[in-house]
Amino acid sequence: MKKIVLIFIIVCTSCNFEKPTEFSELALNESVYSLNGTQFSIKEVLNTHKGNKILIDVWASWCGDCIKGLASVRNLQKDYLDVVFLFLSVDKSKNAWKKGINRFQIEGEHYNLPKGMKDGDFVDFINLGWIPRYMVIDEQGKITLFKATSASDSSIEDALKVVI
Repeated sequence: MKKIVLIFIIVCTSCNFEKPTEFSELALNESVYSLNGTQFSIKEVLNTHKGNKILIDVWASWCGDCIKGLASVRNLQKDYLDVVFLFLSVDKSKNAWKKGINRFQIEGEHYNLPKGMKDGDFVDFINLGWIPRYMVIDEQGKITLFKATSASDSSIEDALKVVI
């Protein structure tokens, strides 16, 4: 019995339950591509919008849950006009990614993570196992919401409402 308790304590203390408030340097240095094919680091993209609140939507054109969530995202866009909506696609096909943006009429900033959802420093950092994934970054570049998997999750609005 003592061994089981000891193992339980070790497992519990070795798990990191903290939610990061900053991206790792590796995640920030991950390359993304804009719609016109220009390569940027995630850090460059985020710095472009520093001073603004950012909602990051990690999605793919083939993801049914991502597409279903777009109605809620559109409602957020209507309610939070000052928020930057940053869509990071994990589509491996740039063609499918661009067609998805047009087909589903997704308004916002668009970038592609060319390694998909299984590889890369950014997806490793956020421990991406499911899409869609929503994150909120505050005006100072801090992560205020690390993980939401539904666009209707009330924690998204809670994070968007916070005034610094």
